[in-house]
Amino acid sequence: MIATILLQAGGGGLGVQQLIMFGLIAVVFYFFMIRPQVKKQKDQKKYVQELKKGDKIVTTAGIHGKIYEVADTTFLVEVENGARIRFDKSAVSLEASKALNAPAAAAK
Repeated sequence: MIATILLQAGGGGLGVQQLIMFGLIAVVFYFFMIRPQVKKQKDQKKYVQELKKGDKIVTTAGIHGKIYEVADTTFLVEVENGARIRFDKSAVSLEASKALNAPAAAAK
């Protein structure tokens, strides 16, 4: 009977080790997956807020243009031949100079 109690008590220690292991996995998951994504979203939001008239941009649809006018939630973007299209600020993907350098970086 005492042997059974000792065996059950010993099995409880394994549960604590498993909890510690799951905790460590959660911490690693946070630092390698969640935290970088949150930082990227914060940087994107800051970039969009700092855009001004004359900046060259690329939208998420791949349209290249220059900001012609800035409103509260939208940009008026001038594309080729002077055409102007209004985009929501969330549609801005990245700065045009970064987009032009991206294929060169990928080829290396």
